[in-house]
Amino acid sequence: MEDTKEFVSQVILGSSAAKNYIMVKKSKEIPIGIVGLINLDYKNRNAECIIDIGEKNYWGKGYGLEGLKLLLNYAFYEMNLHRVFLRVYSFNERAIRLYTKIGFQEEGSSRQSLFRNGEWHDIIHMGILQNEYLRNK
Repeated sequence: MEDTKEFVSQVILGSSAAKNYIMVKKSKEIPIGIVGLINLDYKNRNAECIIDIGEKNYWGKGYGLEGLKLLLNYAFYEMNLHRVFLRVYSFNERAIRLYTKIGFQEEGSSRQSLFRNGEWHDIIHMGILQNEYLRNK
């Protein structure tokens, strides 16, 4: 537990090239996941987006949608980023639906980059531009 806390504190929350936030269920003050912008490229106004709700009993309840919208609002309105991108495993249909619903578009894939459960899977690259996000709001 201490190693995990140290990792989260230093690597995830303490990075100068990232803006990461722990998602907390307010009513119970329970951490349920993380959302963030990593690999920030201030010169080109780009960042990679990450989201992970680790507690399965919080999946499918809108927390991912809410967290991602808050993060993109911050990225595009406050940080004035031009583009936010992400990578998702091809078998993660729930996440792909969420990203598409918000406005991310598929930009390509890294074919057969992940071997899991005896099968090869693609990594899908998706992105959204500031003007696309603002237009869809």
